Amino acid sequence: MEIRTLRYFLAIAREENMTRAAENLHVTQPTLSKQMRSLEEELGKKLFTRHSFNIKLTEEGLLLRDRAEDLVAMADKIEKEFVSLDDITGGELYLGLAESCQIKYLARTIKDFKTNYPKLRYHITSGDTEQIADKLDKGLLDFLVLAEDPDPGKYDYIEFPEADVWGLVFPANDSLSNRQMIQITDLIGLPLFCSGQAWDSVIKKWAGNQYSSLHLEGSFRLSYNGSIFAKEGLGYLLTFDHLVDTSETSGLTFRPLSPKLETKIYLVWNKHQTFTPIAERYLRFVKEAFADSSAY
Repeated sequence: MEIRTLRYFLAIAREENMTRAAENLHVTQPTLSKQMRSLEEELGKKLFTRHSFNIKLTEEGLLLRDRAEDLVAMADKIEKEFVSLDDITGGELYLGLAESCQIKYLARTIKDFKTNYPKLRYHITSGDTEQIADKLDKGLLDFLVLAEDPDPGKYDYIEFPEADVWGLVFPANDSLSNRQMIQITDLIGLPLFCSGQAWDSVIKKWAGNQYSSLHLEGSFRLSYNGSIFAKEGLGYLLTFDHLVDTSETSGLTFRPLSPKLETKIYLVWNKHQTFTPIAERYLRFVKEAFADSSAY
């Protein structure tokens, strides 16, 4: 199975049309059809169902699409890494980022790092821990920003200079805006929004024996989307401070939780990871910068 064939397959899966995929790939349709028949024969599975005007993936095709995306991404990453090995002024850096205002520290280190390595190119993947940790484990990322305690058996890590503060986001005209802090009793009976991961871990630990009295109305991977629902009066969003606009003109307000709830943020990488030269230099740079956090 060749990477080129997988690229062909992904193009067809994306376009859902053999003719358009062939045009985008700059190959003839018969050539593309032949490649796909050979791929199906090699795997012993039917990958497509062909209709009058489009092509749909079978269950086996959907599975291959997920695997092929990772394989092609890894092949692209390897090619770029080897091209940049002799480039002493730059290279490719791959980072996965959880939602946190502490990302500002990472942005500042990259800005300063580019002073010495102006040809640095960085690729950012955002998402919750489950999404981005999987990419780190597969070798698709160099570093991961994690909003939970890392597994010391799998990862090495350094801690960000600050922690994120949890609170509640809701319409500014809500009666809760009169409170300076939000207690667990204030949340009972309210339709709450939160990331599913945090709800089952951080919020559960904070709420203690009153956790079962809380109602999760809906879960969101991105706080911004949750804030839109909160602004429309559909619920109250549990999230970090500074992730969504709660300025006077936003129509939303933020109140911290009481007792205070904080989450530490970590820069994480796989144990025994083989870094590219640029990634190794960047790690040294970040360690020094975070050790002198007063500079940031």
